Amino acid sequence: MSATEELRASARPSPLRSLATVIAVELAAAVLLRLFLLSDDTAVIVALLALMGAGFALLQIRPAIEDAIVAAFGEARLAALLLGGIIVLAYPFFLNGSSYALHLLIIAQLYAVLALALNFQLGSANIPNFATGASYGIGAYTSALLAIHFGISFWLALPVAALVATVFGFLLGFPSMRTKESYLALVTIAFGIVIHQLLNNFSWTGGPNGLVGIPAPILFGHSFARPLEVFGHRLPSQANFYYLSAALVALSILSARRLHDSRVGLAWNALRADELAARCQGINVVWYKMLAFGVDAFLAAFAGTVYAFYVSYISPDNFTFIVSVTIMTMVIVGGMDNTLGVILGAFLLTLLPEKLRIFSDYRLLFVSVVVILFLVLRPQGLFQQRARHYGGK
Repeated sequence: MSATEELRASARPSPLRSLATVIAVELAAAVLLRLFLLSDDTAVIVALLALMGAGFALLQIRPAIEDAIVAAFGEARLAALLLGGIIVLAYPFFLNGSSYALHLLIIAQLYAVLALALNFQLGSANIPNFATGASYGIGAYTSALLAIHFGISFWLALPVAALVATVFGFLLGFPSMRTKESYLALVTIAFGIVIHQLLNNFSWTGGPNGLVGIPAPILFGHSFARPLEVFGHRLPSQANFYYLSAALVALSILSARRLHDSRVGLAWNALRADELAARCQGINVVWYKMLAFGVDAFLAAFAGTVYAFYVSYISPDNFTFIVSVTIMTMVIVGGMDNTLGVILGAFLLTLLPEKLRIFSDYRLLFVSVVVILFLVLRPQGLFQQRARHYGGK
């Protein structure tokens, strides 16, 4: 064994220690999330935020702790996936039948999908896109119109809406190819505003009144509008959409993983590092940029479809420019090009404004302060970009 291999072997955590680290981290995260969801006590919420801030401050001071956790999850990947899956499946049973907590989790998971969709552009390829909210709305309206006017089921409307949004994503990509940086951002902002105005003024989209009466999905004769019975335990109807949105998050994570490890992900990272150098290396810059727009729109439409059928009512106000800004903030706060960080950023910025409603008119001020503090403590985001690894472990 060479000296390099001996060094790597000595730095690699033992399987038992890795397993213990994975179990401790995932269970601690599940418990903290439950406390945050179910608590209405101001002191408890502030204490949890302080604990979270202290934890990330410790990671900033001692980067070796984060490296050790990442290494443990890499060593015990199968155990981490199995335990994570069990926690996700069992979580609704530990929420005391709270419909509100399930609702927050559903919205957080949908925003996680939107953040992961944008991460392909902003994080992987450094393409600022303020039109993710527009793609979200296109998916929601397409599926809702198909269901209301043509009686098409949710399961068929889902891929159709994704394809329609992807077409619009490519249409946005064409004019964007002639712009860069701030000008590119302005093009995407304009696209989002145009889509919002069209939804607001067309009569067949319901105009400012939106669309009402979107039917709930039906799977094997079970309507998602009815409570879910599992092993004699009755869960609120929101549990149906909780599991559906969890499946969508899993699909998004799998897509992010496969794309990151593929030639496509490598090309996007090359564009982020130096577009001119990437072009000189033979990378088709235009195609990979267009592909990033298409992938973002495709996943965003999935989230929009689930949202439309979940709330059964949508209006243009659900898909404003502010939604796109929020999604971009989630990616930046979580950590660009880091799947776990983006998901945590989405959960944090979805749950935080809701739990800070106790501060009434000052809640947005407190949310802004918390976000700024996180960015000061962790300027690279909650979890920073990880260096690419080639070959073996």
